[in-house]
Amino acid sequence: MPAFDLPLEELERYRPDVAEPDDFDDFWRHTLETAAEREPLLSARSVPTGLRLVRTWDVTFRGFAGDPVRAWFSRPADAPDPLPAVVEYAGYGRGRGFPHERLTWVNAGYAHLLMDNRGQGDQYGSGGATPDPHATAPGGPGPAVRGLLAPHDHHYRRLVTDAVRAVAAVRALPGVDPARVAAVGNSQGGGLALAVAGLVPDLAAALVTAPLLCGIRRALELSDEGPYGEIAAYLAVHRGAERSAHRTLAYLEGVSFARRAHAPAHFGVGLRDRVCPPSGAYAAYHRYGELTGTEPRREIHAYPYNGHEGGDAAHVRRQLDWAAEVLAG
Repeated sequence: MPAFDLPLEELERYRPDVAEPDDFDDFWRHTLETAAEREPLLSARSVPTGLRLVRTWDVTFRGFAGDPVRAWFSRPADAPDPLPAVVEYAGYGRGRGFPHERLTWVNAGYAHLLMDNRGQGDQYGSGGATPDPHATAPGGPGPAVRGLLAPHDHHYRRLVTDAVRAVAAVRALPGVDPARVAAVGNSQGGGLALAVAGLVPDLAAALVTAPLLCGIRRALELSDEGPYGEIAAYLAVHRGAERSAHRTLAYLEGVSFARRAHAPAHFGVGLRDRVCPPSGAYAAYHRYGELTGTEPRREIHAYPYNGHEGGDAAHVRRQLDWAAEVLAG
């Protein structure tokens, strides 16, 4: 797969202007204030996993509109309290799967909450357990196009809200240090982690890899892969819907969330990534924190010969070293 986006020397100074709706902040403030009217946790039930060195709970918390959202909460069995926590967001089309599938952060000594993706889980992995009762607005079958014609109806308004509420939920769980919570994700999960960084001002860290929903307009021009391809396919049929779609997607733009972020951030990107073109990640990286009046610590790692997998395990090792330093307490 050849490189197709900007060359690295241009990406390293790529800082595009991104049009934002005038009511971007009000839109998200109202959405999140409504979701926060009730306490986040509904239940946390200990479950057997066959893992002797890890304890796991099946957690249900309140997300968008108070809807129940499922998650796995795991921690090292004998670790002292309180622990820093990592909230991880899964990729597009995935659910939370089984609790033994994602153990890297637990083995590194963190409490770990893996959020289920509402209305997803049927494309990859081992399934999910959270329906999306609001997926009734016009749009295509894939999550990226559900409710595409209006910002208040779009699937990602609900999913981003769930992601923010997942941080509140992990802070309410016993044995967690609420001041040391990081948001982590790859692809769709990376886009959610970036949104959380922009919407939760006291987040301790964000680890963002190959983020979806960054530089959306350019990505739609460059890629027919994955979620962007679903949006393009929808607009190919609904030829008069482009303006409404772009208006909706402007409220979900990762660069806009990045501009509002305070937390230290660690980015990773494959320069041959056709699913989430690297120019989007660099746009978010270069504009990260610019509206906050601070200069958050941030770094980005590029993998010139990798696609959507990015640096894979090599990048995870970099994440572990960086997080250990940033979340050391």
